[in-house]
Amino acid sequence: MTTILASASPGERRILLLDEDDQPVEVHVERPGRPDGVGDLHRARVSALAPAMAGAFLAMAGGETGFLPESAVGPAKQPIGKSVGEGDSLLVRVTRAAQGGKGPRLTARLTAAEAATAAAAPPGGPALLARGPEAALRLARAHPRAAIRTDSPALAARLRAALGPARVALSHGPVLDDALEAEWDLLAGPEVPMPGGGRLLVHPTPALTAIDVDAGSAAGTRDPQAQLRVNRAAVAEAARQIRLRNLAGPILLDLAGLTVKRREALAEPLRAALAADPLARLLGLGPLGLFEILRQRVHPPLHEVLGWPPSPLTHGLVALRRATREAAARPGRRWALEAHPAVTAALQGLPGALEEAAAAIGTPLQLRPDPARSPASAECVPS
Repeated sequence: MTTILASASPGERRILLLDEDDQPVEVHVERPGRPDGVGDLHRARVSALAPAMAGAFLAMAGGETGFLPESAVGPAKQPIGKSVGEGDSLLVRVTRAAQGGKGPRLTARLTAAEAATAAAAPPGGPALLARGPEAALRLARAHPRAAIRTDSPALAARLRAALGPARVALSHGPVLDDALEAEWDLLAGPEVPMPGGGRLLVHPTPALTAIDVDAGSAAGTRDPQAQLRVNRAAVAEAARQIRLRNLAGPILLDLAGLTVKRREALAEPLRAALAADPLARLLGLGPLGLFEILRQRVHPPLHEVLGWPPSPLTHGLVALRRATREAAARPGRRWALEAHPAVTAALQGLPGALEEAAAAIGTPLQLRPDPARSPASAECVPS
């Protein structure tokens, strides 16, 4: 049976989908103080038509600008100017998170329930009318037979209200064990060791993601099948990492040391490995001998949320997570966060994070900015 694990800590929620062998196949990280907006329902105003881009720009609540494709508002192949005009007020839903300075993607094609929610809202200018479903609920609906375990009483209450009490179990300890925590840490970095030897190197850029296979000791062996075995394993692991890391856009996979003809033999295994991921598809083997994969973007990739390398905010949230666990083991003590000023500033800028930490620890958390510390060395200590 598949399982959904939802772990909550100050400022952050980590959600994992495990397969029948208890291996992660999909992960999400949410920061409620800074949601990605996907699924949010808005009343927005058309600020500019963009016929050359086959769409329109819409002013949204908070000053954000979203893009509405003409295919997401009017009849098929109808120019955008035939469907909406500048100044029009529209009810829209966010279908894709903002990316690299570009605003979110929108649709005006709403479900009956969304239209009813929007109709009940008071009239006015651009406004956020309803938040989209959180990751745990999205996964639960996509996998209706999956059991759900969470260590958050608040999240358990919300999920039970939406899904029924029988499906959601509340754990009194962390739902992520040491093995899952170790795998989570690997997802924040570029290197993925493979059990049989060799490794994958993941390199996201603004334009695409490159995945390189390093055959390791198999590169110098006399066994002609050794590199093929490593690359077969790499194909399966690359498909797994693409989904786990929620990579999006063009993805190039460079296998290790095989001729183009021998690489062609791995196209079907790669296609089969990607088949479980509804957002990914294999385009083929390009002229440079690289497998070309395209994966649809909906939510931001994991490296954009965590930072690449991990951001000061990510280091700060890790420190808060550890502090709440230590405080649970040693209640009644006061704690201080010793961290680089960039880390303390990032935590102060994330709504709710420090307040949640104080509630979990039982006392306000003292901040001690220390310019001599690296962001990665942030830690909470007894004060």
